[in-house]
Amino acid sequence: MVRAAVLPAVGAPLEITDIVLPEPGPGQVRIALAAAGVCHSDLSLSNGTMRVPVPAVLGHEGAGTVLAVGEGVTHVAPGDGVVLNWAPSCGVCFHCRIGEVWLCADALKGVSRLHARTADGTGLHPGLNVAAFAQETVVAANCVLPAPDGIPLTDAALLGCAVLTGYGAVHHSARVREGESVVVFGIGGVGLAVLQAARIAGASRIIAVDVSPAKEELARQAGATDYVIASDTTPREIRKLTGGQGADVAVECVGRPATIRAAWESTRRGGRTTVVGIGGKDQEVTFNALEIFHWGRSLTGCVYGNSDPAQDLPVLADHIRAGRFDLSMMVTEHIGLDGIPAAFDNMIAGKGGRALVVF
Repeated sequence: MVRAAVLPAVGAPLEITDIVLPEPGPGQVRIALAAAGVCHSDLSLSNGTMRVPVPAVLGHEGAGTVLAVGEGVTHVAPGDGVVLNWAPSCGVCFHCRIGEVWLCADALKGVSRLHARTADGTGLHPGLNVAAFAQETVVAANCVLPAPDGIPLTDAALLGCAVLTGYGAVHHSARVREGESVVVFGIGGVGLAVLQAARIAGASRIIAVDVSPAKEELARQAGATDYVIASDTTPREIRKLTGGQGADVAVECVGRPATIRAAWESTRRGGRTTVVGIGGKDQEVTFNALEIFHWGRSLTGCVYGNSDPAQDLPVLADHIRAGRFDLSMMVTEHIGLDGIPAAFDNMIAGKGGRALVVF
């Protein structure tokens, strides 16, 4: 038996309970979790914004130590530290063949399998493939990557989602160039990663926008040069801070129509907006045809930072070891499994950065 956070049904409270994990079969790996980050996507799964089979063990951002491997697994061995990769690429679908592995058609194929069982025999699915809200998990071998040397596993847990997403949004999607100005909407875990990535990219002015005044110190620690409290006048304030033009780049980490629209309006003519936040399918963002032509701005979605984890993790590890990227500052509370519901409440209320479940 291992302890886990189970979502019994969409919209239902999480249940912290014992589950029964199978031994790893061919092509599988069993892992003892060191830590798991509480991501907004987990909240989106619990409330139905994103759909996966339930009941399920949530959690998709984590790192731990290999306990056992199944037949055919050779890239990791018992005792190895690993980072979980919730969206593994199949390597053969259309998007993988053209190098867009973050759009892999089969990345979430594993969520339909039965991952474990409750004590009474109820089958459980693995949330976003990896079921990291548990003391231990069993995952497909392509869902684990060797943890970078010299980085504690509790810190490395953040690499599995927030950091790859934030870093990739800046370097792969928005392609921030040295000297450009960047505005970041939403200073949670991903937003803090975006701020640090913008600083690494050499952005000249980095403006953080959030509803909470309490996050200013944290945002500045991550690299923000300016802090703006979100309001109806935010785009106007951004233009004032950027010589009347607007920012070169906006990165939206909230996923709300009003915030996406504000991010787009905050960029200069010809500016670029990358949307990282995940909103509901019934939430619409509107533009008129003339303004699209006149402003010449671009608006792009961004999945998992448009990242290839196998290539990006070594690059990020170099930045972390060199002190350019600070993982520990992103974590504003350490919790146990029973603290996840309160962490969800804090997300909804716009409080804090990343909550980290430590096992």
